[in-house]
Amino acid sequence: QVQLVESGGGLVQAGGSVRLSCAASGRTPGAYTMAWFRQAPGKEREFVAATSWRGGNIDYVDSVKGRFSISGDNAKNTVYLQMNSLQTDDTAVYYCAARVLWQLTASEYDYWGQGTQVTVSS
Repeated sequence: QVQLVESGGGLVQAGGSVRLSCAASGRTPGAYTMAWFRQAPGKEREFVAATSWRGGNIDYVDSVKGRFSISGDNAKNTVYLQMNSLQTDDTAVYYCAARVLWQLTASEYDYWGQGTQVTVSS
């Protein structure tokens, strides 16, 4: 089992920045792919970014490329999502997720955090 705990959400003005953290614990979290998804009211859960601890893979949804950055700290078993130039469309609950193999589809992820709200005001 892998436990994931997100933090760092909140209210921010458009154009501002927020950094989300996801602390992983449990069974060999270093061997997992770590990802961020988000879900806005009335919308499906959407892939945002992913990174693999060992393989060096990183990917982003097109709408956040150049604005968001995912990174990991293996020593702390923590993955971060740095979000810059935030837009009102970025408002959502952001979830951290983990699975063993590289995959970008939400339904394929085995472990999820509780989510953290990010609200971007205009």
